[in-house]
Amino acid sequence: MDHRDHVQLLRQGIPGSGGVWADLGSGRGAFTLALAELIGEGGQIHSVDKDRRALQRQERAMRARFPEVDVTYHQDDFTRPLSLPPLDGVVMANALHFIRHGAAQTAVVRLIHGYLRPGGRLLLVEYGTDQGNRWVPYPLSFRSWQELSGRCGFQSTSLLASRPSRFLGEIYSAMSVARSLWQHAKSRYN
Repeated sequence: MDHRDHVQLLRQGIPGSGGVWADLGSGRGAFTLALAELIGEGGQIHSVDKDRRALQRQERAMRARFPEVDVTYHQDDFTRPLSLPPLDGVVMANALHFIRHGAAQTAVVRLIHGYLRPGGRLLLVEYGTDQGNRWVPYPLSFRSWQELSGRCGFQSTSLLASRPSRFLGEIYSAMSVARSLWQHAKSRYN
């Protein structure tokens, strides 16, 4: 996959230019760069990864290609609470599959829901299977993502795009919309 593929996987989930976004588990920034292209000059990105060197490399690439986009780099673990402003959107590409299925993934997705404004978007890029390997230990098929995101306060989960992948067959992108706390509480008791 190249930059055009990364952009195409995210394009339908980005409502327009601007906004405050985070890329969680951003690594070297392939999807951070795609996000920067899509939200443009008026946008702000919080790029979060544990690997300082990956963030430094990402910062150099961002300055070279999208110097007009405001990016704040956070060397941190997205599985723990972060100090972020209310977000219009979150990109999580090839990161959730490092968190064990079940309670651990649920806790992380609920934490992410808490960063989003009501109506905020979570764009997930993941391999289309529930069976992992040692490099991609805990992927989620789209069907599994629909179920998990619904349990964690998201609604309107939709498949955005997919691409063949030599790793595990297919990679897809999905968008889930954050319900308000009131909507989420109401849905849990109905």
